Amino acid sequence: MATIYDAIYDMVRRIPSGRVATYGLIAQLVDRPRGARQVGYALGKLCQDSDVPWHRVVNAQGRISPRGLYGSDDLQRLLLESEHVEFDQDGRIDLKRYLWTGRASQ
Repeated sequence: MATIYDAIYDMVRRIPSGRVATYGLIAQLVDRPRGARQVGYALGKLCQDSDVPWHRVVNAQGRISPRGLYGSDDLQRLLLESEHVEFDQDGRIDLKRYLWTGRASQ
């Protein structure tokens, strides 16, 4: 039986390279409109060798959210930059440019 975490992971796997989604958007797409924190908890439970592109999920301000693991914020930024996602001088991603909305045409 699939869990909400499985639904979250399946949705995050759909985010294409070079695009990002917010925790809140993923929550909405899995029918948990107030579940942004649950998305964060789910991504925090991933194994290091997971195929889920957790690095493509950012907060509603287009920023990387701090995590408990030392260096994971830097790793997330490096992974996004390797996919040509740009950050401004304040560490924000332009969501108008890089946000994936879950629509098939993106």
